[in-house]
Amino acid sequence: MAPHSNLILRFAEPADSNVLFDLIKGLAEYEKLSHAVTGNALDLQEHLFGSPKYVEAILAEYAGQAVGFALFFYNYSTFLTKPGIYLEDLFVLPEYRRQGIGKAILSKVAQIAVERNCGRLEWSVLDWNESAQAFYRSMGASILDEWRICRVTEDALQQLAVKE
Repeated sequence: MAPHSNLILRFAEPADSNVLFDLIKGLAEYEKLSHAVTGNALDLQEHLFGSPKYVEAILAEYAGQAVGFALFFYNYSTFLTKPGIYLEDLFVLPEYRRQGIGKAILSKVAQIAVERNCGRLEWSVLDWNESAQAFYRSMGASILDEWRICRVTEDALQQLAVKE
């Protein structure tokens, strides 16, 4: 249930692409990663609503204003032989935090995972973001210290693609 009657959680629509991208830039600023944002709202819109559709997004609106979002996509568990949902981003504008909006968004994504018969919902959290870690634990998440994220980007990705 929404924490208050002025909160609306809904799937993003094509017209929301600029607003979503502004929220993504807000997330990057919060995470001290603004320099890493090289994308744009037009590409985001294509990935959300084009063919193929790569990602989905939930937009949180409070009193008519976009105040947060979740962006997610399918992954797959070979051990469970079930799809899962990977939550790429969950963000609420700082001035709207501690009002239950983040909980409502995370719960909505969990509902989607259950409705779609997914085996798990997972995401990453920055090691320095202790408040987010505490929030996720309070929501029932386990933080897996024994796993590490591996990433290959840009030039290294190009080089890996041609290795035999």
